[in-house]
Amino acid sequence: MAYSLESTVRELLGNESTKAILEQYLPGISAHPQIGMASGMPLSTVAKFSGGLITDEALQKIQAALQALG
Repeated sequence: MAYSLESTVRELLGNESTKAILEQYLPGISAHPQIGMASGMPLSTVAKFSGGLITDEALQKIQAALQALG
């Protein structure tokens, strides 16, 4: 399965490789108190509602790392 910013947070956190990528660029995301509410949404959507916590720069780095997985 190819992962991207359009993958849901649940999908990304459910895979050890993609979870590590998220934790690298968004430390603590898997333990965030509101992660349950966001789990069914694409990461790109969650970023829009993050109040600036998930920056465009972080998204670009995450996308590049996800693409490198293949």
